[in-house]
Amino acid sequence: MKTGRLIAIVIAVATVALIVVGTVWPVPSAVALAGSGTHLLSSASSAQAAVDTLANEIGGQAWEKAYSSLANKSEFTESEFVHDLTGTYPSLRTYATLDSFDLRPLHASADEAQVQLKLRWSTVVGAFLDTRTLRVVKNGDRWAVLWPIVKEPRVPPQVIPVNYLRWDVIYRGPEDDWGSQDVEAPHVRIVDMHPVDRSGGVVIMGELLNEDVVPAFVTVKATLLAKNGSALASEDSFDKISHVLLPKQVTPFLIAFHDIALSDVDSVHMEPSATLIAASADPVIGIEDQRLNPAPGASLSGKLVNQSGQVVNVAHVLGTFYDKSGQLVWVADQYVDRALLPQVPVSFAISLPADIAIKVSTERAIATTYSSGRFQ
Repeated sequence: MKTGRLIAIVIAVATVALIVVGTVWPVPSAVALAGSGTHLLSSASSAQAAVDTLANEIGGQAWEKAYSSLANKSEFTESEFVHDLTGTYPSLRTYATLDSFDLRPLHASADEAQVQLKLRWSTVVGAFLDTRTLRVVKNGDRWAVLWPIVKEPRVPPQVIPVNYLRWDVIYRGPEDDWGSQDVEAPHVRIVDMHPVDRSGGVVIMGELLNEDVVPAFVTVKATLLAKNGSALASEDSFDKISHVLLPKQVTPFLIAFHDIALSDVDSVHMEPSATLIAASADPVIGIEDQRLNPAPGASLSGKLVNQSGQVVNVAHVLGTFYDKSGQLVWVADQYVDRALLPQVPVSFAISLPADIAIKVSTERAIATTYSSGRFQ
């Protein structure tokens, strides 16, 4: 009995001790995720500590604390600082959460330093990276960050003429005496498809054509079949596709299967599907300065220009890449994290694997958008 009581007392004391240690010296990542207690993590006693504290305050959306700690806050308002990080208009940035951050000291002297801060933001469509090079200055025994503010451009008052095609759909109502007659679904067709072995799995990539005269909401499903005819796995294109296709438009698609070897696949069953939807050709997104950048860091870069008069909240760029013979070799994409304002160019860069980049001879880019509750 005495031994059991002694063990219980030891466990209780150890538990209390661990709680105290965790409170006084919390793990940095835990503090960042909790969004509180950032001043327990570190102080501004060094340049790196000042940037670390600022990043944790940004992650915890402690905007007032983060703004008040800046050395150059007189140059912009707290609202402008918040909009720099979250966007002035609703976009992927608005609903992103800080997943993690990295610091890299670049230069240091007795009273000034340069630190690179990489902020990794998590969104519903994946992560994006925001890299800032920060000047940090010493004031007395404290260090403070000079934030490199990026102000969103102001769109001047103007009239933008709109001239675009639009398709409306009238379906059979419950009181209509049309029998079983209704509007026919659009006709779509897969015009190209290639299965490849990639990164320990199978990738199905191809192109889909809306060969009808009406717009369609499209999806593509692929099923991998084994040599005995059984289904190994089924997946759909999800976001590696432009789901809304106007008449005669083509979209690339990419479907990834993980942990399946191409050698185990006997055939692939493809199921394109299309639903008739109301759609319009507005907003029109132009792609300018499109160029293929070689390795290292191979990418397809360019600028998106919103040629309409409405704000585009989310833009999705799809790149299709071909070799010298015109055969499709890769499909890649990027979501733009900031809203597209009318007539204001926004840069994009779609990364390419190095082994794919050396095969690419030509490329094609298309942009799809999400604006105020409607797809285009």
